[in-house]
Amino acid sequence: MARGGNNPVIVPGNVKVLLSNGVIKVEGPSGKLQMNIPAGIKVEINSGSVSVIKENEEAQTKANQGTVRARVNSMVKGVTEQFIKTLVIEGVGFKATLAGTKLTLLLGFSHPVDVIVPVGISAVIEKNTIITLKSADKEILGNFAAQVRKIKIPDPYKAKGIKYAGEYIRRKAGKTAGGATGGGK
Repeated sequence: MARGGNNPVIVPGNVKVLLSNGVIKVEGPSGKLQMNIPAGIKVEINSGSVSVIKENEEAQTKANQGTVRARVNSMVKGVTEQFIKTLVIEGVGFKATLAGTKLTLLLGFSHPVDVIVPVGISAVIEKNTIITLKSADKEILGNFAAQVRKIKIPDPYKAKGIKYAGEYIRRKAGKTAGGATGGGK
């Protein structure tokens, strides 16, 4: 069984971690984040580190310890250096534009698709086909990137659509001439 929840989270000097009423708050140069601590978990803030301790040996409490430790670590990393997701649009005539917080996607549909960028996420568009999203909150960033990708998932034949940078799209062979005939009589 993994024991990662027992490891302390190292906190850099430019990050403040506060605990009050079952809510942990992390504040740094890139923003402020907070999270509710589930029952059965105790968080101790030491000088330069945060420890997550389970109060009992129930299975759910053990699972929560690792989850809370991972989320606190992500919060500390997010407020020091923001998380980045890059989406690439592939297809002839497919492009994206950004006006304020409104992301407009032209993806071969009969209409443009408008998506509002949530608060806490900054978006930049390069070359009309590369969308770079940055945020201190890893969860919100991942959910929004998945929501945008879901608008036009890359097809396996021509790989047209929205994909993550570096994502491999498994390609399928198209139809061949004579494949549907009786087999060469």
